[in-house]
Amino acid sequence: MIIVPGTSNEPLAFKLASALGARLARIEARRFPDGERYFRILDDVRGEDVVLLQSAALNPDEYLVEFLLAADAVKDLGAERLIGVLAYFPYARQDERFKPGEAVSLVTVLKLIRSVGVDHLITVDAHRHRVLDMESVLGVPHTDVSAMPLLARYAVASGLVDGERSVIIGPDAEAEQWAALAAHELGVEHSSLRKVRLGDREVEVETTRGIDVKGMDVLVVDDIISTGGTIREAYRLLRGLGAKRVVVGVTHALLVDNALAKILEEGVDDVFSTDTVPNPTTRVSVASALADGVRRALS
Repeated sequence: MIIVPGTSNEPLAFKLASALGARLARIEARRFPDGERYFRILDDVRGEDVVLLQSAALNPDEYLVEFLLAADAVKDLGAERLIGVLAYFPYARQDERFKPGEAVSLVTVLKLIRSVGVDHLITVDAHRHRVLDMESVLGVPHTDVSAMPLLARYAVASGLVDGERSVIIGPDAEAEQWAALAAHELGVEHSSLRKVRLGDREVEVETTRGIDVKGMDVLVVDDIISTGGTIREAYRLLRGLGAKRVVVGVTHALLVDNALAKILEEGVDDVFSTDTVPNPTTRVSVASALADGVRRALS
């Protein structure tokens, strides 16, 4: 097995190679004078099971094109199997046509991935609202591994929450699936809030059912923090309900528009995330979860 790293997150590719006991390929990546991407794999991949790792956060156009170029090259160079890993899966937000004439970006990207010969796609906590079965659109096997158990274990091990007097909260209905995974790992209760979106950057949240957080440590988990508006609203509500401590664990911390400072200024006790999007909050690696996904894909 050989791991081919994209340029978006080479440290994660190195960790994955170590977790799998695999070789890390050498690459050459640069731009042509007109701005187009150039990608070259410097090691022989013929007959190999190849894992191509990219994380297309914050610069999705460039990283997605590089992923497609690399994937097509891997198959053209004679790889036995190609497992594509998109640790942060891009263009998942537009998964439906809400207005006439809109491009459904999720479907388009899945078609592109299939077209370059990816045999199995692995993602991490992919942002899925309405299209829950990406494999049916992709047309090849898809595995979505979760960082939620890792985030939950870190929160307890680091003393951020009391493992016995804590509750896991998803900040909106879509995040309840993540809260359930984290709560199962710790053996505690979970629930979710209801989000009302007022615009692209403004939301309100409210409780969906009775949530007893008074005097409890609350771990808020989600797949993505972008502007942080949902997290700030959730914090205000939870503190108003008597939560003793509120910490946030997220898989993909995009943290645009100075989001981290705004969240901490609001009063959130701590924010931590995984290395799918390296940033100052990164404390948990998803390499072990990805390695498990790769092993299942090859079994």
